[in-house]
Amino acid sequence: MTIRHERLFIGGEWVPPSSSATIEVHNASTGEHIGTVPEAAEADVDAAVAAARRAFEDPQGWSSWEPERRAAALERLAAELEARAQEIGRLVSMQNGMPIALSPIIEGMNPVGTLRYMASLLPNSPIEEETSRFLGGDLAIRYEPMGVIAGIVPWNYPQTLSSFKYAPALAAGNTIVLKPSPETVLDAYVFAEAVIAAGLPPGVVNIVPGGREIGAYLVQHPGIAKVAFTGSTAAGRWIAETCGRLLRPVSLELGGKSAAIILDDADLDLSKIGQALFSATLINNGQTCYAGTRILAPRSRYAEVVDTFAALASSLPVGDALDPNTMIGPLVSERQRDRVEGYIAKGISEGARLVTGGGRPPGLDRGWFVQPTIFADVDNKSTIAQEEIFGPVLSIIEYTDEDDAVRIANDSDYGLGGSVWTSDPERGRRIARRIQTGTVGINGYIPDPAGPWGGVKNSGLGRELGPRAITEYQNVKTFYL
Repeated sequence: MTIRHERLFIGGEWVPPSSSATIEVHNASTGEHIGTVPEAAEADVDAAVAAARRAFEDPQGWSSWEPERRAAALERLAAELEARAQEIGRLVSMQNGMPIALSPIIEGMNPVGTLRYMASLLPNSPIEEETSRFLGGDLAIRYEPMGVIAGIVPWNYPQTLSSFKYAPALAAGNTIVLKPSPETVLDAYVFAEAVIAAGLPPGVVNIVPGGREIGAYLVQHPGIAKVAFTGSTAAGRWIAETCGRLLRPVSLELGGKSAAIILDDADLDLSKIGQALFSATLINNGQTCYAGTRILAPRSRYAEVVDTFAALASSLPVGDALDPNTMIGPLVSERQRDRVEGYIAKGISEGARLVTGGGRPPGLDRGWFVQPTIFADVDNKSTIAQEEIFGPVLSIIEYTDEDDAVRIANDSDYGLGGSVWTSDPERGRRIARRIQTGTVGINGYIPDPAGPWGGVKNSGLGRELGPRAITEYQNVKTFYL
C-alpha cells in the first residue's frame, strides 16, 4: 500500500502546497515506493514562519501561557505520541531501515520521555526572579521566549531528534517550524496528527518537508529567532557561518567518530555485555552519530577483543527492518549503501585486516544492505578511523597503556560520544574525564533527557536536553530597580 499525503501542516491546518513538487519515499528493505508527500517551496516556508509568528505574538497565546499550562499541553502531546508509538516505529523502520525491534521504543517512546521531562522542569523554571545588585539596590531577571525556532532534523532518528528541539523550545514558550529530512517524512505526518489531537494552538508547530534548498531558505529566513540543527558537519559549518553573519543563535549537533575504550580488566563475556556493546557501537545499523566505531583494545588482549567483536557482528541477524528478529537492517538509501561500501574498500586498500563482513548479505537481493563489518590492525590515522562512515563498520585499534588509549581517543576531529569498558567503574570514570567529548558511557551508552546532549570540536556547538535545556531557548532581560 502506498501512502499519499497531499497537504502540508501549517498554522494548525492541512493546507495545499504552493507547488506541485513531491517527495517520493522508498522502503529501505525492498527499494519499493511506499509514499508521496508534498515538497515545501519557499512560499510554504514563508507561510509556516508567518503562522508561527502569529501564534507567538498572540497576547493570549502560547508564549503568554503560565508554565503549568504549557506543561499540561506537553503532557497531552506526550500521551498522543505514546498512543502512536507503534505506528511511528513502523514508518521509521520502513523508511530508514531501523529494526522494528528497536524503533517503537527509540522513535516511538523517546519523544514521549523527552516531552515529559521538559514538562517536569516547567513548574520550577523561573519566568522572573529578583536579586540584589552587586553595587547596591535590586535587580529583576526575566527569562523570555525567543520567538520562532527553526528545527532541522536528519533521517537517522527523525522523531527523537525532532523532540530534542521542539520539546524544550515549546516548553520555553516559543513556536517552531520543523523541517524533516526527505528520506523520513511519513512519520512527520503522524506527529502532526498528535499535535492536533493534543490541542496545541494553531501555528505553534508547523512542518515543511524538503531538502537542502528549503533548509537553507529556512535558516536564513528573517522571521527565525534561532536555528537548532542536527546533521552533517559540512552542513553545520555553513549554518554556523550563516547564523554568525545574521547574529542569530544556533545549536549544532553534528558528526561523530567516537572511541570505545576496552580496558585490560574488561569483562568480554558476550552473554553479559553483548547487548550493551551492540547498543554502543552498531545500533540502528551503524547509522548513529554517537556510535563507538573506533574500538580501542589493549595490546595484551587485542586478539581477544577482535574475536569478541567478530563474534558479536556475526551473531546479529540481518534482514528486513520489519522482521522482529532483525538486529541489523538496511541502510537508508542506495546512495548511503554505496558510500559505506566505498569506505570498506578504502579500509582494505589502506591495509586494514577485514575480519568479518565487508559485503552484501546473501539472499537479500532487494534493499540496501551491508553486512556488519569488523576491521582489525587499523591505524588511527587511516580514513576509516578518522571519517564518519555511518554504517555497520567498526575499526579495532591497538593501544599500549591508559595514556596511549586516551591519546588515540582524542586524536580525532570529532567529540560527540564514547564509552569505557572496565570491571572497575571508578577507573572508568577517571579515563572518561580525560576524553575530549560531549558525552561518555561507562560499560554502556544510553542517552537520557536529563543529560545535556551535544559535542565538542567538529561534533557541534551548544547543548540540548538536560536541566537547563529550556534556557537554551530563552532570552534573558535584566531590570535595574
